[in-house]
Amino acid sequence: MAESTDVIVLGVGTCGEDAALRLLAAGLEVTGIEARLVGGECAYWACLPTKSMIRSANLLQEARRADGLIGRVDVSPDWSLVAGRVRSEITGSWDDAPAVARFEGRGGTLVRGRGRLTGYKTVAVNDREFEARRGIVIATGSVPAIPPIPGLAQLEYWTTRDAIGAESLPSSLLVLGGGPVGCELGQVFSRFGVDVTIVEGQNRLLGGEEPEASAAVMAAFEAEGIGIRTGVHVISVDSDTGGVVATLDDNSTLSAERLLIATGRHVELGGLGLDAAGIDDSGRFIEVDAHLRAGAGVWAIGDVTGKGMLTHVALYQGTIAVADILGNGPPAASYDALPRGTFTDPEVGSVGLTEEQARNAGLDVQVVTKDLKATFRGWLHRSGNDGLIKLVADRQKGILVGATAVGPHGAEVLGMLSVAVRTRAPLHQLVDMIYAFPTFHGGVGEALGAYGRGLTRVLDPGSQPMFDD
Repeated sequence: MAESTDVIVLGVGTCGEDAALRLLAAGLEVTGIEARLVGGECAYWACLPTKSMIRSANLLQEARRADGLIGRVDVSPDWSLVAGRVRSEITGSWDDAPAVARFEGRGGTLVRGRGRLTGYKTVAVNDREFEARRGIVIATGSVPAIPPIPGLAQLEYWTTRDAIGAESLPSSLLVLGGGPVGCELGQVFSRFGVDVTIVEGQNRLLGGEEPEASAAVMAAFEAEGIGIRTGVHVISVDSDTGGVVATLDDNSTLSAERLLIATGRHVELGGLGLDAAGIDDSGRFIEVDAHLRAGAGVWAIGDVTGKGMLTHVALYQGTIAVADILGNGPPAASYDALPRGTFTDPEVGSVGLTEEQARNAGLDVQVVTKDLKATFRGWLHRSGNDGLIKLVADRQKGILVGATAVGPHGAEVLGMLSVAVRTRAPLHQLVDMIYAFPTFHGGVGEALGAYGRGLTRVLDPGSQPMFDD
């Protein structure tokens, strides 16, 4: 006989755990089913440990930038300190006991295993079956996408998990994939003395961002000695004495001690039993409506929806799904102002549409791009001040529809831009704002022409702000 509960949460990762805790706080009985670590990819294998690694690598680079500003600084990098912090402080040695205790301490029932739907409100796991009185939440996440490259299955390659858990570093690393993860990890390892080459099939790194953002990151990488091969694909790999050899489709070869696969992630829908609940399982993702409903009594949140494989998107969706389950009438999900952060140096923060996307959507596009070095704070920052601010506006409606901030704290500058895009703030109000001076976010005001138009041209004689006298 099926065991009864209010809500079954299938996948107690980052967003699944958060949704479950919200439902428990509302007084519902919740059963969570999880085969891996409670708390999910973000806490143990992605966002948190990688940002810890990036913090260490950035400190190292800042020390190297001291020459010419404060004097000479000699620094000896020690990867064991980085690995030790990731292991003990950030991930707790990849032990989810505290997360389990938190979940169970608030009244949740945790079942270890891989669950599958067996009906419209039933889920089987191991030799048990559960029936949901209120509904089922699917939050099973995603896994690394491993490309079908001949020879790869015979190699001991790294995925991001191996890279994050590395206790020691190879002398050289070939990174397959020039997206956010490949770029972030590649730069970290390079700064700790690894000879890094990144291979990307598109004609630039960070292909989902503005071309200007890609160019800034690529220039920084090249200046740091990171090898970049774009517009080529690996067609085969083979082991070599002490490493790996990759053959590219231009007949060239690259060799390294280690190969890191960073070609994105994909969702595994097979085995979830979606058809038993009348849900289509033939696509790449689970189709959901604006309240994250996937079917009668079933909600899906996070990576499985394909709305953006980002933690903040998953948590946002979970908030809406929980409110819908509780009957609180949540607003419809909106992804028009979806913020993105790539924590390279320079850092890339972006929100909304790129210029190309806006033009393809048929908007009357107005664009302004401001070199960060030509802003007051960028000029003062000096070493490590590469970057830009790009604003994309709908001229007819007089609003921002997209923006990109590249440079120191680019993802933090993104905060005000996300609010502007999300609230459809009129451009004239952004121009009329008072911007703290001198700040990186003040560069947005300089790009708009909000203040200091005469002074701005002292730094940037060719300045053409979005609004000018």
